Order: sequence, then C-alpha cells, then structure tokens
Amino acid sequence: MTARAIIAATAAALLAVQVVRNADLANAVASRPPRPAALWPGHPENQISSAMVTIAQAAHDGRPVPAPVFAKMARAAARDPLAPEPFLVRGVQAEIAGDGAAAQRAFEAAQWRDPRSQAAAYFLADRYFRTGARMRGLTEVALLSRLSPNGDAKIGPYLAAYAKNTANWPALKAMFGENLRLAKSALVPLASNIATVPAVLAVAPPVKATDATWMAPLLDTLVNAGEYDKARRIWAGASRISPQATELIHDTAFNDNVSPPPFNWALTSSAVGMAERQPEGRLHVVFYGQQDGFLASQLLLLAPGSYRLSMRLLGDSVRARSLNWSIWCDKALAPIASISLDASARGWQFRVPVNCPAQWLKLSGASGDISQQVDIVIGALRMERLAGNA
Repeated sequence: MTARAIIAATAAALLAVQVVRNADLANAVASRPPRPAALWPGHPENQISSAMVTIAQAAHDGRPVPAPVFAKMARAAARDPLAPEPFLVRGVQAEIAGDGAAAQRAFEAAQWRDPRSQAAAYFLADRYFRTGARMRGLTEVALLSRLSPNGDAKIGPYLAAYAKNTANWPALKAMFGENLRLAKSALVPLASNIATVPAVLAVAPPVKATDATWMAPLLDTLVNAGEYDKARRIWAGASRISPQATELIHDTAFNDNVSPPPFNWALTSSAVGMAERQPEGRLHVVFYGQQDGFLASQLLLLAPGSYRLSMRLLGDSVRARSLNWSIWCDKALAPIASISLDASARGWQFRVPVNCPAQWLKLSGASGDISQQVDIVIGALRMERLAGNA
C-alpha cells in the first residue's frame, strides 16, 4: 500500500472541515455572499474565506480556479500574515507545478500558523511519506488522529496496513511507544490475522497485558492457528509472570486476578451464575440452576498421559452434583472426560490422548427439572501427573 493510500481515506473529510478556518463564515459566503461582506467587506478573513469557498467549489466542479481568486487571496494574506489558508493554497499550487520542496515549505508555514490545521497535517504527512521521511510522516499521522473526531479509530486500520512492510516497523514502534491510543487502534486488526502477528510482536509497545487491547485477539489468533506454546510464552511475558515448568494449571490458589485468559481462569458472571476469587486460595461458585452453561475455564497444555485433579469443597455437596468438571481437546465438539463436582472432591483421574496438544478445563452447570441454586466454594485445587506415563 502506498503512503498516500494510508491516509487518503481521511483526506476528503479533513479538507472539507479544515480548508476553511471559519466554517460558519464559509457557509455564509457560499449561500449568501453579500451578508458577511456587508458586515466587514474588506476584512482579510472574509476575503480569504470567500476565496477558499470559490476554490473548493471549482475543485468540486472540476473547473480551473480563476486567476483573480489567487490574487485576491494573496492581497488578503498580506493583511493577515497569520492565516494558514493562503499557504495551503500555495502548497497545492506548488505540488501541481511539480515543485515538491516549495510545497513542503508552504505546508510547514501553514502548520506553523495553525498547529491544529488538519489540512496542513494531511499534506505534510503525504509529503514526508513520499520523500522517505517515515518518522516525520508518522508524527503528522499521529497529529491527525488527535485532531480528527474519532481519529484513532479512523487512522488505525491504515497504519495497520502500513505495518505490513517490515521496513516501516522501527518507525511505527517508536510512534506507538509515544501514542498508546493509536497503537491500540492499529494493533487490534493486525493481531486478528495470523499473517500479521509478527508485525504486532515487532511494533507493540511494552505494556502490561491488561493495558494491551490487542492481547486478547492476538492470543485467540495464535490459539486458533494451533500455535499454543507461542501463545503461552507471549501471555506469560505480557503478564510479567514466570510460570514454573511443572505448572499444570495456572493459579490454583485463585489469587491471580491480573493475567488474562485463556491461560488463566476465565470466570463467568452471567445468567448461568457467577464464579469469583476469594481470599485464602478459594473459588466461590454460584449456579442459579435455570440454564446450562460454563462458569470457569482455562486452556491447559498437558502432555499425553494420565492426570489426577483434586480439591476441597465447602458447601452443600449434594447440590454440587449439578456442577461438572470436564476436559476438552481444543476445537473438539465433545469432552474427553467429565465428572460431577461432588465426585471430583474424592479425586478425578483422566487421560489426555495423543494428538491433543491443548485442552480446556471447564466447570459447568446443568439445569434440572426443578431449578436449584448451588452455592459452593472450591479450595485446595491441585493437579498432578500420574506415574507410569509414556
């Protein structure tokens, strides 16, 4: 994608808003020319606005701009040296004439006079990209994102396209390090495509997983592609934790409320029920009993073999029979093993088959003919690999 295409989608809106400094006055000039002129016909702002409306209308109609209009603007600019519009026009004229250096000077002069001019930022970004000044171009794009309504969301996808070229990664990394909001808009679409995951890893700023809106789609993309080990390494690094090599389940003490799923617990609060962490290494579970659904889950990376899951239950263990543990191979349509919660307290043994590199451990509730609410606490959760595994 060319540099011009990166920001072209925003150009029409930007110029429509910013080419005239006083939009209300410009509309008045276009619809009722005598009215603002009657207020102060010779005021340079009126003259500049009137000339800009004429230029915009000519561009819209595909007609050349009459020469007297430029002369009128030049006279008005001499009387209002801080007006940016004449320099924007000079820059466009220089571009048409093929004098890029003069155009850049004019656009820079316009921006100096009005640092909030979206048009100046747009034209400068275009100039800088086309001359290879990537960092300066990205600086102008960042400015555009701040000046435009909902600018981050509009410009983010075009920066994502720009990030597909590895030559642009250093400049983007520097830019995103200074502008986290823009990074969020650009990195989410990149993180949602397995082909552009390397770009995310190259340009993403070093932030906590909880601050990285691209982390969840990135992990989902990698998991869906079967790159489980890579996903877990990225998850651990972004979560700033060092899971032990022997860790089979993360957060068996239910005290990590920072690390995101899927390699930490995803706890439900819905019409099915709720699951929440409690002090002293416990998980409080309430199942309303009115509809089936999952209450807690975590993605595991267990090697093929046999395992034992054990825990301690506090509460009505009889009613806990409507709750179940199950283990699923990722992307499978049915579990490879399941057990009621009350039975699991005595220890649950299951076997992970080969060709099952990642597994979901899920706690679910199953409604009955008569709705019964279950309120129970799980503690002392432990998983161990049994001896004799191949």
